[in-house]
Amino acid sequence: MDPADYTVDVRGIDEFGPRDLYAMLRMRVDVFIVEQKCPYPELDGKDIEALHLRLFSGDELVASARLRQPHGAGSDARIGRVVVSPVHRGKRLGDRLMAEAIAECERRYPDSPIALSAQSHLQRFYESFGFLPVSGEYLEDNIPHVDMQRPVTAKAG
Repeated sequence: MDPADYTVDVRGIDEFGPRDLYAMLRMRVDVFIVEQKCPYPELDGKDIEALHLRLFSGDELVASARLRQPHGAGSDARIGRVVVSPVHRGKRLGDRLMAEAIAECERRYPDSPIALSAQSHLQRFYESFGFLPVSGEYLEDNIPHVDMQRPVTAKAG
């Protein structure tokens, strides 16, 4: 699919209609809990203060990510809950989703590095977007992870 076939939506949780919220949370549960066979508290209280970036093909939700603002000077913005609908994999939507998430973080929080907790098998994927490992591998919910950070991009002046 051509990138022009997708629309991007960024909003806080209070701006969601019930069906849109349900669709996003259902996709996350289907992938992170059911598909990955990983029971953990998907509803962790962090969605309330976050922005939610979603990609749509027409009216269909195809991918989403959670964006969290930095908490104080020198702290990181965070990208998390990066998910592509299983029926839309193989279309490079992860690339589009990450490019949009990074651009949104840089627009909103230009002086903050961006951090994420990557599943270890996706480390190279995130490195392709300028993220660097900042921790050793660790288990989170029995899945190997590594913390990664993308430095603040130099601004043309």
